[in-house]
Amino acid sequence: MRIAFISGGAAGMYCGSCIHDNLMASTLQDLGHDAALIPLYTPLRTDDESASIDRVFYGAVNTYLDVKSSWIRRLPLGLRRFLDRPGLLRKVGEMGSAADAKELGELTLAVLQGDEGPTRAELEQLAEWLAKDLRPQVVHLQNSLFVGLARRIRELLGVPVISSLQGEDLFLDELIEPYRSQAIALIQRRSADLQGFTANSEYYADHMAQLLGLDRSLISVVPLGLNLEGLDVAPTAEEGSGQSAAAAVATATAVNGSNSGAADDVFTVGYFARLCPEKGLGVALEGFADLAQRVGPEAVRFRAAGYLAPKDAPWLRQQIEKISEQGLGERVEIVGEVDRQGKIDALRSFDVLTVPTVYREPKGLFALEAMACGVPVVLAEHGTFPEMVEETGGGVLVAPESPAAVADAVERLFHDPQQRWFLGKAGHAGVRRRHGARRAAESLLAVYDQRGAVAS
Repeated sequence: MRIAFISGGAAGMYCGSCIHDNLMASTLQDLGHDAALIPLYTPLRTDDESASIDRVFYGAVNTYLDVKSSWIRRLPLGLRRFLDRPGLLRKVGEMGSAADAKELGELTLAVLQGDEGPTRAELEQLAEWLAKDLRPQVVHLQNSLFVGLARRIRELLGVPVISSLQGEDLFLDELIEPYRSQAIALIQRRSADLQGFTANSEYYADHMAQLLGLDRSLISVVPLGLNLEGLDVAPTAEEGSGQSAAAAVATATAVNGSNSGAADDVFTVGYFARLCPEKGLGVALEGFADLAQRVGPEAVRFRAAGYLAPKDAPWLRQQIEKISEQGLGERVEIVGEVDRQGKIDALRSFDVLTVPTVYREPKGLFALEAMACGVPVVLAEHGTFPEMVEETGGGVLVAPESPAAVADAVERLFHDPQQRWFLGKAGHAGVRRRHGARRAAESLLAVYDQRGAVAS
């Protein structure tokens, strides 16, 4: 089957959705299908070998200029293609976005308007390329904020168009009015151009059906898939669930500027996600400070790895200062952004992972990756986490936005290595039972078949 995955680049940062989209495309290729991963806005950055084509549609520069100036839309195609060069867009992504809330809303509406809006020239380029060069039998939009593309694609190709639902509610909630309401209304109207949706959990399917006013029967649940290569060390009773990793330690930067954390028996509380308040890093740090006072600072350390956006750097410095004022500066390490091997090393160095998000997490790929390494997880009792913990048995749920609840749960695991081993073993098996990449890809193929895709 020829499949077109259309995915939005994340402006140069590692993005869980991009990583998952890349994995699904490459896994389908391994299964013998012709799956093309097509970036929008900026090139996709993943922690594995890229499966994306070497071309970007809806380039960030052109799309922005389309919305801001009508005469830009009349520029020669050659010049517009120059502005869509992956190298240029990669540099733009590295510089970050300076768009304010109003501009973000305008850009969102423009793309959702599709062939009725200011970015119709970008849409026409994409649709014509799909029809002439790729000729897919199904087109899968990796985000419902792209549903404005569906009608023109269907007109030219005559094939089913599917859309994923993966975190759009968080983005929509950040839009100021009237953009938020208008965006939701456009998604509702344009969803008639689709053959269906996919979501990664029952929770998120139900939530988005209610938010967007969708027929729940149109949403198929396809569990998240993982690349399990390297995530294959089951814990043993003798080893416990955590393993120190030289590579993670070598790159770890303690908040006092030194590199501590050689292989030892210190209990490591881990965090692996974007370094920001929304993911609950502040809650996790407060919980760790409470834990350290209970069991003694020398018995524990906190290690955090993940991408730090420039806008969150001042906030993180404040958190570090707060921890240092409590005399715990030497017990906290900020590893920062890591590649795939660095991620595996960091996860294996944890005795427990906690990412107590303050919002209702729609995916939680980081928690599955930790459990795949046999690391038990402590997660907030909302979003997709209750469903995830129930199906894997690999973690503990705590009250949202409660550092004390995090400290209570981690302290219990600190004192009970047998329970850590039990949770680690259950999570390790549960992830393999339900979240392998091949199983997720085969589930996608079943959805395509159900929604009318015909393989030649």
